[in-house]
Parts: sequence; structure tokens; C-alpha cells
Amino acid sequence: MALAFLVVLAGGALLSLATEALRGSTEGFAAFDSYLWQIARFTLLQALLSMVLSVTLAIPLAHALHAHPAFPGRAMILRLFALPLALPALVAVLGITTIYGRNGLLAAVLKAAGFDVTPNIYGLTGILIAHVFFNLPLATRLMLSSLDSIPEDYWKLSSQLGMGGWARFRLIEWPVILRNLSGIAGLIFMLCITSFTIVLTLGGGPRATTLEVAIYQSLHFDFDIARAVSLTLLQLCLTIAVLLLLSRTGRPAEEAFSLNTVTQRFDRPSSGAKFAHGMLILAALIFVGLPIAGTVVSGLAADLSRILTEPLVWRAILTSLILGAGAAAFSLVVSLGLVMAREYLATARRYAPRSAFERALDLGASLIMVVPPIVIGAGWFILSRHFVDPFSLAPIMVVSVNAAMAIPFAFRILRPSWDTAASRHNRLCSQLGIAGWNRFRLIDWPVIKRPLGAAFAFAMALSLGDLGTIALFGNNSIQTLPYLLLQRMASYRTEDAAGLALILGLLCLGLMIVADRGASSLEKIR
Repeated sequence: MALAFLVVLAGGALLSLATEALRGSTEGFAAFDSYLWQIARFTLLQALLSMVLSVTLAIPLAHALHAHPAFPGRAMILRLFALPLALPALVAVLGITTIYGRNGLLAAVLKAAGFDVTPNIYGLTGILIAHVFFNLPLATRLMLSSLDSIPEDYWKLSSQLGMGGWARFRLIEWPVILRNLSGIAGLIFMLCITSFTIVLTLGGGPRATTLEVAIYQSLHFDFDIARAVSLTLLQLCLTIAVLLLLSRTGRPAEEAFSLNTVTQRFDRPSSGAKFAHGMLILAALIFVGLPIAGTVVSGLAADLSRILTEPLVWRAILTSLILGAGAAAFSLVVSLGLVMAREYLATARRYAPRSAFERALDLGASLIMVVPPIVIGAGWFILSRHFVDPFSLAPIMVVSVNAAMAIPFAFRILRPSWDTAASRHNRLCSQLGIAGWNRFRLIDWPVIKRPLGAAFAFAMALSLGDLGTIALFGNNSIQTLPYLLLQRMASYRTEDAAGLALILGLLCLGLMIVADRGASSLEKIR
């Protein structure tokens, strides 16, 4: 049933797109004009530049952090680098404009220094800054995790042999980084190629538009079905092509987010290297920390007392919480179904090769990476307009698509605990005749309840900050907090938008803290 839900969700969208393309084949092919290919080129260009910048900057930063395990505030810096993962893109965009916008901190500093320069945050520049803000900490944490896996004997031997800093990096650190580099770069490229909120808010016009934003504009503003179908099919082909390439390049290690252990090094960097590393870490700290601080400062400067007295704001908060909780609960049901079915089949086959159904369960957990949320939303929007008002389906679509979006993360959190518990208890439960509801209540639930809580909090945080689906189906009767925030930004009510961003950021951050603590407690138990 879990797999059927995912197949219907993605398959219905793809069937709708195929039917619409065949129904109006002439208009569909006519929509493949020069502007569409320009959008496709820009989609690839911004993703490639964002990936190159993030990875290139992350390599020396991860090296500097690993070379100085006793660096003052190192643990705080790593926690700060986890914050972009918890911030909704719309909240981070407001923080970035607070620092780099026309009236931001950078413009004020340049003006005070006597420079008559007005920063332009909109367009490719703003998109790259926002993507690097999100992906530089992610790439750094992934690479640092790889470096922490280097055995201490390597550092002892390098110290005994008198290796210099460049030799240690070239012979010890670089091979470890290189082993995971393709997977990290591919992950960041995939995140950037499917970026929606950042490009929607910082694109600045037709010259800086990606396929996902163009799909939204075609349906929401122009209602040009032929162009929307063409854009969606091209986006789908592009996504599948990128994923096929990624499948050949590998992926980051599974221990990517476990940064609890620090390898002891026996080398002593020179004073020049210490200074260079300190300046690099400080620059990264300022780059990541300033937008976060800008979000907090601008949010506190807003009239929060007035904002929190608006019925519309409370209705948006309540709607976001209800839809987010529904999406999180639904994602847990589907993810747990996939995990349980997969473990059952793996146990039943013993040493036989995996069946097609078992492989389909693994594919279903990652389906949202093959068919992005904007493609699913566009397909169901086009299909539903033949039967009902698409905007009346907003709650159903938001819950369904956001649940599917959270399944890859929930699946990864739940699967290790369930598989480990099953390997320990299956034989004993079979001998004692414990099965069904009694097995789940007495044996499985005590083991799975903590990862379930962590997965629920993480999935709800993702759903609360999502803008893609509600941007297509949202209307005046169904408004979430991100949708209301986008409306305030569009009407140039920047102070209200800053206050709403602070509220949304605190909600998502609180949920991410709960998820992180649940995952940390789980690791300790293991």
C-alpha cells in the first residue's frame, strides 16, 4: 500500500503530463522555443556554478577545521553549520537580503567607506550566494566526516616521517576527500538544479529563471498548459539524466552527519598555516553567521506584537502546523511500511538475490528525487482541472507531496533501527509465537518510538518550510506561513515579512533540534 501510494502520486502526475502532451501535440512542440532552451541552460549553469563554488570552498575549510581540533569555538561552528539545514529557504533569503541587499549591511558599510556602489542581490549573483550559504556548510560537514574517519596511525606515521603540511594533505587527506568528492558534488548539484524558492525570490526576472520557477509561472500566472507541460517534461528528463550520472559517481558516506568523534593528530602546523586556517574559518563563520543574525535582527525589529495579533497570521500558523503534522504522520506511515516490507523480504529470501519487488521498495523511498515535487504538483494540477477546481485540492496535495518529500529522510532514520531490532528479535519471537499486534506493541514499539519521534520532527520541519506545492495550489482560503510570507514580500511589506520569517524559522529550528536530539540519543543507545 505504501508503494502503491507513491506509484499513484508520481505515476498520476506523469500520466497527466503525457496525456496533455499527446492531446495538444502541436502546441506542446511549439512550446519548445528558444526561451525554453535558454531557461534550461540557465538551470544547468546556476547549478554547476553553485556546486563548483560550494565544493571548492569546502575543501580548504574542512581541511582547516580538521587540522585544528582544539580551535576555539570549533563545536559551536559545527553547530552553526547545521543551522542552514534547518532554515526554510524563504527565511534564509530574507537574511541574505538583509546583509547583501540594496539597503543591507554591506551597502551601509560601502557607503560609510565612501564607495558609491549599490549591491545588486537579484539575478545570478544572489542565487549563487544563497546556494553557497546552504551548501557550503553541508559540503564541509560531509568532507569533515570523511577526514575524521582517517586512522590515527596515519598521523603518527606522518609525524614520525617528518611530512610537511602539503605532503600530509596530498598523501593522506586528499585521497579520502576524493573518494567522496563526486558524491558530494553530485548531491549539491541535484539540490541546486531542483531549487525553487531561492530562484523564485532572488531570480529577478526572465533572464534568471529555472525550469521549476518557469513551470510555476506558466500555471499560476499565464495558465499556459502547453508551455507548462513542455517545461515539466524537460525538467523530468534533466533530473533523470543527472540522477543516472550520479548513480555512476557514488554517494557520500553514510556517516556523513556523525561528527561526534575527533581524530587525534600528531602534527603541529606552522604559525603561518595556523593564521591562514584561522582567517579561513573566521571568513566562513562570518559568511554563514551574518544572514542568520540578519534574520534574527530584522525579525526582532519588526512589529511582532502587531503581527501576532493578526487573525490571518494565526490562521496561517495553524494551517501550517496542521498540514505539516499531517504530512509528517503520513510520511512516517509510508516510510515504516516500506521499511517493514523491505526487511521482511530480505529476511525471507536469506541469501538469494534481491527480487524486483524488494528493489522497487528501495526505489520508492527515493522516488521524490527522481520526480521532483514541482513536477508532481504540476502534473496533478493539470489533471485535476478537468474534474474539479485545482485550488480546492490544496490541503490534499500539500500533505501528499510534502509527505513524499520527507520519505527519503524518514526512511533513512527508521531503517537502521528496524533492521537491527529485527535481526535481534526475529528468531526469538518466532520460537515464542509472538506475532502481529503483540509483536509490534511489546517488541518493536520500544525500539522504534525514538527514531519515529526524530523522523516526525524532521519531516514536519521540512513540510513547514516548503513553498513549492502551496505556491501552485495556494489561495486566499488556504494559506500557510511560507505562502503568507511570500505574499508580504511581493507586496513590499518587508518588515512584516521579516517578522514572519523569524516566527517560521523558530518553528522549524525547534523541530530540527528535537529531531537532532532524538537522533543523538538513538546513537548513544546503539
